[in-house]
Amino acid sequence: MSKRIRKKVLNYKHFFFLRLLYRQRLIISYRKKQGLDSDLGSIKKQKICNALRASTGRQYTVSVALPGSIVENAQSIELKTYLAGQLARAFAIFNVDEIVVFNESETLRNSGNNEREESSRKKRQSENISSDPNIFLARILQYLETPQYLRKDLFPVHQDLRYAGLLNPLDCPHHVRQDEKCPYREGVVIDRKIKYEKGSLVNAGLTKHVIIDRSIKPGIRVTLDMGNYETVKTAKVVSPKTPRQNGFYWGYQVRIADSISKVFTECPFSDGYDVTIGTSERGKIIHNLVDELPEFSHLLIMFGGLGGLETSIDSDQDLKCTGEEADSLFDLWINTCPGQGSRTIRTEVC
Repeated sequence: MSKRIRKKVLNYKHFFFLRLLYRQRLIISYRKKQGLDSDLGSIKKQKICNALRASTGRQYTVSVALPGSIVENAQSIELKTYLAGQLARAFAIFNVDEIVVFNESETLRNSGNNEREESSRKKRQSENISSDPNIFLARILQYLETPQYLRKDLFPVHQDLRYAGLLNPLDCPHHVRQDEKCPYREGVVIDRKIKYEKGSLVNAGLTKHVIIDRSIKPGIRVTLDMGNYETVKTAKVVSPKTPRQNGFYWGYQVRIADSISKVFTECPFSDGYDVTIGTSERGKIIHNLVDELPEFSHLLIMFGGLGGLETSIDSDQDLKCTGEEADSLFDLWINTCPGQGSRTIRTEVC
């Protein structure tokens, strides 16, 4: 083929390519004007929101109690933060509704073990950590559970949160994107007056603030029923447990207890925990107890620290039982890792 004919063929190919590209641009421009692409995107996001919704709601709750001292075993503040992030991810994946961080070091201090507490205090000072391990763990857990658009309003700058931004997000159903349509949203009341109307303005992560019919103190976090999204301007304040009862996992609550005994006595449920489970390497194998788990309304699962639950129970003066009788404190006393190949089982892998 001569150079002249080859050049002519290349020109024709170039012409057809430009024509095809121009036609595609016309189609994209037309779809944008008609709003077709945005509709498809909203439909896709709506399907994602529905996929995160369970087929039926649930009335029962699952609580987990663990000592804040487990973060003391990490060598640096970066590893402490990462450990707390691992725990938060595990709790979210398994739909835990309440996390209780109990103070194990307080009971140990009362029993005369001052050396461990003093060494922990010096270690926190060297790492520039202002909080004790219980508050540190609780703060990280609360920070990750909070939707991203609310963190600036609810969490002031704190040195415990220096590396929290590097953690993997929980991506729970209540972490709703700005353009997603979910029946419920989390919001925070802002300090701004409403003209000609009664109520409060709420930042719900949308392009505009939402009006509620209640006058609530600014800075309070609320759960909103968004209705059918036809009027995004207004919303209704509902109980935080309403989304769970309608099939959505809506995050967890964090509570700090001064001791193991106060995990039970300060229970937020009026009837208390009706089924309690303790974990220990000396417990019964978990596979043999699956069928023995009774029906429950509020389940509590408790994990121990470095010395196990027996050590913490033995140091709590408010409990009548000793560490050797720890199994009598729970309905089920289980071993989550039978035949373990390590001397110690860390809480984050249980």
